[in-house]
Amino acid sequence: MGLLSAPESWVDVSLDFLLEHVIGGDWGKSSEHDEQDYQLVACIRGSEFKRWASENGRTAVERRVKDSSLEKRALRTGDILLEISGGGPEQPVGRTVLIDESVLAQFETPVVGTNFLRLLRPFQELDQVFLSRYLEFFYKSGEVVRYQGGSNNLRNLKFKEYSKIDIPVPPLAEQKAIAEKLDTLLAQVENTKARLERIPKNLKRFRQSVLAAAVSGKLTEEWRISRKGVENAEALFVRWNEKREKRFNDKQEELLRFGKIKKKKKSKASLAPDLETSPPQGIPKDWKMVSVSQFAECLDSQRVPVKKADRITAKGIYPYFGANGEVDRVDDYIFDGDYVLVTEDETFYGREKPIAYRYTGKCWVNNHAHVLQAESKEANDYLCFSLMHYHILPWLSGTTGRAKLTQAALNSLPIGMPPEDELVEIVRRVDQLFAYADTIETQVNNALERVNNLTQSILAKAFRGELTEQWRKDNPDLISGENSAEALLEKINAERAAAKPVKRGRKKS
Repeated sequence: MGLLSAPESWVDVSLDFLLEHVIGGDWGKSSEHDEQDYQLVACIRGSEFKRWASENGRTAVERRVKDSSLEKRALRTGDILLEISGGGPEQPVGRTVLIDESVLAQFETPVVGTNFLRLLRPFQELDQVFLSRYLEFFYKSGEVVRYQGGSNNLRNLKFKEYSKIDIPVPPLAEQKAIAEKLDTLLAQVENTKARLERIPKNLKRFRQSVLAAAVSGKLTEEWRISRKGVENAEALFVRWNEKREKRFNDKQEELLRFGKIKKKKKSKASLAPDLETSPPQGIPKDWKMVSVSQFAECLDSQRVPVKKADRITAKGIYPYFGANGEVDRVDDYIFDGDYVLVTEDETFYGREKPIAYRYTGKCWVNNHAHVLQAESKEANDYLCFSLMHYHILPWLSGTTGRAKLTQAALNSLPIGMPPEDELVEIVRRVDQLFAYADTIETQVNNALERVNNLTQSILAKAFRGELTEQWRKDNPDLISGENSAEALLEKINAERAAAKPVKRGRKKS
């Protein structure tokens, strides 16, 4: 019994009955391998499946496969590749792709599947597109998880059981009609999906352009013309430094009073902005170019790493932050306030994720993230906006794979400091524009979910016979007699019988 209730003129039959050739793939040897009986091939892997709709397998890698293996495994138009090993918790194994002329035409060499795939070659009496679409529907239905085994990180398809799944087989003419309708409808769905998937990328560029405008003064350019504030950035700079100095001295007095220290220390002077390593862009005349350490305090000396073994046994009450945000949960905290956390050592090259992020509340921070705190929430927001996508590469030290933004380099980064009233207005505008972008992104994600569900809905209608209900009424001669599904299966059965090797009896002595 199949997944769906099909028309009476259709016949359910097991998948293996419809296949004339089934064989595992071959990863072969390196493309540099030079034995004479090996040929250069393009080898399709499971990683090509994800972008099959847009790339058609063009990223297949060059390998060399033995001639005798290639004879059985070279792909032809109409072949189906089935993933038999791979997947994971979020992606079951069992994906399929159809090999058509456009796939093979991309390569000057024969094409094979890797050993993590299996080649399924349907009988010519079937419409291969129809069968491929049904296997796609079966995978997306979730039923495929019943046919897999292995660990969470690597799943294996139980092919023997999978090959016995029921396939609803219509008459050949109806298979072709269904395949054509699906090609048209699903192409429209894919076009819609592609347009929707471009929007988050555009929103990402929009957010980055908003941040660039915010920290350069362009976002509040017109606002500044009518500004009536009396305190400029220089005056704010002096006032904040006086507050910081007073806070430090008050703390020293308290420590001295309770006998924690013998004499008061002098506060360390903030680093000047490094204008030589990579000269910053210009800022408005009533702003001031300052360093990160002049804008905010660096609290790195309070950081303490927690061993993984200790984190495993923790109940997980408070967030434990590292280079890329929250990495674990712990049972205690060392920070309680409003902070900007900045990546210290990570893969900065080619990085798209912001290097700065905000957190307010109780938390623990390890030594892979710098901890900064400015004079107000708005100041922290502005600082984070300034650092999120900072062109940090000129200030890095260490290797490309694990570069490091040292505390000294971070503290000397130059940023534009606006007057406080403008800083507050910048934060308000950025929050407003980001909220607008977030609303659009939520709508797009909801639309994408509906589009993805639409694909499965269309496939379900196809394999219940609903897409061709009128077609059957208009073409009764194409679904009966010698054109019926039963007649089609008889032809396949005859071909299967003819293809079986003849068993030779033992010679009598």
